Amino acid sequence: SNLCMQELNFPPYPIRLKNSENKPLIWDLIRKKYVVLTPEEWVRQHVLHYLTQALNYPMRHIQVERSFQLFGTSKRFDVAVYGLDGTIKILVECKAPSVPINQDTFDQIARYQLALQSSFLMVTNGLNHYFCVLNQVDGGYQFLPELPVYAL
Repeated sequence: SNLCMQELNFPPYPIRLKNSENKPLIWDLIRKKYVVLTPEEWVRQHVLHYLTQALNYPMRHIQVERSFQLFGTSKRFDVAVYGLDGTIKILVECKAPSVPINQDTFDQIARYQLALQSSFLMVTNGLNHYFCVLNQVDGGYQFLPELPVYAL
């Protein structure tokens, strides 16, 4: 029904939607509130369910849309999964399904990674997912078939 809600390359999950002032809202399981449903948010909510259901990451270890400083300017990440030690284990960049994942997307998240020192990166537009580790020596990416499942 909604253009935002196209089928994605993720397992389906029980979605909670509602309308407010003629705007569709979707329940965010991390922020524990309804947020405006956009194509990018549709992807992000699938990512959150993927991380918590398929990979078993605890909700308390996940943050959504937090600001951070990068070379003196304020940036915002989409999703970050933290380890018990407080470091970021997985950094996720979500794009709308209509946005192709290209070198610019990777360059953006690599810059974020420099500031946040994440172990793993995920870039997705909901249809194509890329998982990688950044090689600390030469700054290149090593692509992975999948992200690691949560382990203590």
